[in-house]
Formats: sequence, C-alpha cells, structure tokens
Amino acid sequence: MRLGIMQPYFFPYFGHFALIAAVDEWIVFDVTQYTPKTWMNRNRILHPKEGWQYLSVPLSNGSISIRTHEAKLLDPAGTEKALIGKLSAFRRQAPFHAPVVDLIRQAYASRSDDTLCALNVSALRAVCAYLGIPFASRVCSELGLSFPQEMGPGDWAPFVCEALGATSYVNPASGRALFDPSQFRRIGVDLLFAEVAEFAYDPAPFRYEPHLSMLDVLLWNEPLRVAAALRENVTLVTA
Repeated sequence: MRLGIMQPYFFPYFGHFALIAAVDEWIVFDVTQYTPKTWMNRNRILHPKEGWQYLSVPLSNGSISIRTHEAKLLDPAGTEKALIGKLSAFRRQAPFHAPVVDLIRQAYASRSDDTLCALNVSALRAVCAYLGIPFASRVCSELGLSFPQEMGPGDWAPFVCEALGATSYVNPASGRALFDPSQFRRIGVDLLFAEVAEFAYDPAPFRYEPHLSMLDVLLWNEPLRVAAALRENVTLVTA
C-alpha cells in the first residue's frame, strides 16, 4: 500500500491533488497543534482586477492552543455564501464557473460536522469525484494510534506508515529535508518524493498566477484535462 499523509488543507493547490492521485490511501493528518493563517483555513484564487485574493474560512476557536481536529467553523452558511460571491466575478468569463460553485456547495453540504477538518475532507472528496480520481482516505485522529510524546516533524510519517502496514510513502519533494531515509528502511517502507511540474493555463482575459487553489484551476480547465495532468505532471523519485 502506497500512503500519503498531509494536513487537511482548504481546496488546496494542484500539487496536493497530484499527490492524492499518486497514492493508494490518503491519511488526513489532523492530530498536531493547529496553526492559524495557513493553507488549512484559506487559499487563493485570481483577483478580478490584478494578482490574487484569499478565500478564507473563519473559525470560532482558531488558535495554537487546540489540535487541528478541534478547529470549528464560525459561520458555515455565511462563509459558503461569501466564497461563492467572490467567484461571481468570473461567472461570465470562466467556462466552468457553474461546476466549481457546485463543488463548494457539495463540500459544505456533505461535511460530517462543523469542524474545519470535516469541511476540508469533504472538499477533497468532492474535487476528486469531479475529476474521477480515487480518494481512499482516513482521518488520523480517528485511527486510535498511540503516538510517542516527543516526535519531530520527520517522525510522524514513518510511525503512521508502520502502524498502518504501508509498503511505501510519498511526500512532496519540497519536504525532502524533513526525513531520514534510514527510518523508513528500518521498517521496510520505500520513501518516495513527488516532483510536480507546474500546470499552467490561460484564464483570459485575466493574467495567470501560479500555485493557486484547485478551485481556480477548475474554473478555467476541462476536468479531463486536469485529471490527465495530475498523472502526467508527477515524477516519483526514491530517497
């Protein structure tokens, strides 16, 4: 089993979904300290005038004193309406505006509760279904794992891999420095890094900005093209 482990990000960028497409099972890593103002509760799309703008999800308890799985949505209905409102600026130009609005509605309607994690997992599931990408996921806080008290940033993945019987683990290449390959060799797990090529597109009449939310990618691109790029733009390399 090839495993991927990442925090629950809000409608993350293209590379996040490329990683999902490259693994057999996805672990939503929600057991560490919550960090405010990260990709967990916000992301970016084009701004109709220039550059980009944030899409943010307000929380009722967002602070470093909680675990990620404890973060709660402040006003789900109001935030959903505000997000869709920001997309309305592209209603006439973006060829896939309607299905992207539907994805946001699905994410909010299908979430299991009012936690940020539930919303983000629901969003991942909605996007993967739209693109035809398998999404076999489990939430880390629901696995009943007993983690050691002192763990460094590079210790979590080998621990989870061993506990779940993974045969290989895939991480974004940008996180290569976090890991000690010998930890994975000791437990018989292949450590792989995903190098993801940029997926550029033409959002005419607006100017392209790289590394935006998958929502922005999907506003301007046919889903079959995006799904193909998720497979073609990824190279897995060994540690």
